[in-house]
Amino acid sequence: MADPKPVEQTPAAEPEKAESVPAAQPAETPEPESKGKEDVAPKTEEPSQETSVKADQPTTEAPVTAAEPEAAKPAEQKPEKPAYLSNIPSLSEFFEHLPTILTKTGHDEMWGVSLKGSEDIPTVNVLIKFLRANEGNLQAAEDQLRKALEWRKEVNPLALVESGRYSASKYGGLGYLTVYEDEGRPLVFTWNIYGAVKDISSTFSDSDEFVRWRAALMELAVQELKMKDATTVIEYDGEKDPYQMIQVHDYLNVKFFRMDPAVRTATKKTIDVFSTAYPELLREKFFVNVPSIMGWMFSAMKLILSRNTTRKFHPISNGVNLAREFNASVADKIPKPYGGKGQDLKENARTVPLIEEEAKEEKKEEKKEEKKEEKKEEKKEEKKEEKKEEKKEEEEGREEGREEGREEGREEGDY
Repeated sequence: MADPKPVEQTPAAEPEKAESVPAAQPAETPEPESKGKEDVAPKTEEPSQETSVKADQPTTEAPVTAAEPEAAKPAEQKPEKPAYLSNIPSLSEFFEHLPTILTKTGHDEMWGVSLKGSEDIPTVNVLIKFLRANEGNLQAAEDQLRKALEWRKEVNPLALVESGRYSASKYGGLGYLTVYEDEGRPLVFTWNIYGAVKDISSTFSDSDEFVRWRAALMELAVQELKMKDATTVIEYDGEKDPYQMIQVHDYLNVKFFRMDPAVRTATKKTIDVFSTAYPELLREKFFVNVPSIMGWMFSAMKLILSRNTTRKFHPISNGVNLAREFNASVADKIPKPYGGKGQDLKENARTVPLIEEEAKEEKKEEKKEEKKEEKKEEKKEEKKEEKKEEKKEEEEGREEGREEGREEGREEGDY
């Protein structure tokens, strides 16, 4: 029964081919689909890898997400950093070193301002002035600030104004302070009337006392600048700095070529202190009633000093021309001797506390002492005269005795 038919079951196999053909044909016509399917297969595998990676990642990414806020915090603070710290060279670094400077000096007050951090506008303005005075040299600015703080700690210039008392006989009429309104802001003047010195040796002999008096007048002017109330940062170039004053030095009746050594010493000490402790507080300085022959001095100064300094110096031979240097609102208030319409300084200006009564008492005591000394000298002279008279009488008595003896001897020898 080896019938070949049952063995040949090709038709049964063909249907499978037929079944496979229709399945293959759709795959052939969109062969790209089969390729797409092949592409999809790895893609489906990749997500599985990604998901597995993602499943593993939480352990590795968790610290990253925790660190991200910390990294983001500085980035968030950068916009809050004041612009002046970036715009002004070395200012940010100056503030970084400030705590060390304050600790070493043990003093934190400058011109009535309690020095703090970079957010404090009055402190910012103080540091800008020290930087500007040293042309941006940070090391020099820090050294000067340190010296200024040490001087203020030692001298306490605020107390010089509040409780200091100065001899009217020495300093009366020498220094004044006036404040005029200029475009809505106070314009502070200090007046130094050197021609009013009554006794050079008395005024300048104690150079330390003279410096204290000048510092007291300066501090009085600084208080009028109101730096501790500042709400706006000053410009670094100094063109618009409202915290500066005008100084007037009147040399009427001063003999330039006969400067006493005591005057030189006091002047040098004053310059040393002021150049260190009061940088960039001067807007302009006027030298009035200066003889024209002294013009060479200012020409020489321009060759020695920086342009930033000399541009502030203005010699004026005739004091009445001073008012012309200011706008009308200020010029009218300047005292008449200086070309304005205002009252004389003695009538209208302020000054440091002076002690006239005590000075008079001192003079009385001095006179008493002088009289006592005179009386002592007179008594001494009287005693000397008395002794002289006694000696004369003794000598005369001796001579008389000698003469008598001689006469007696002659008389005896003649026999």
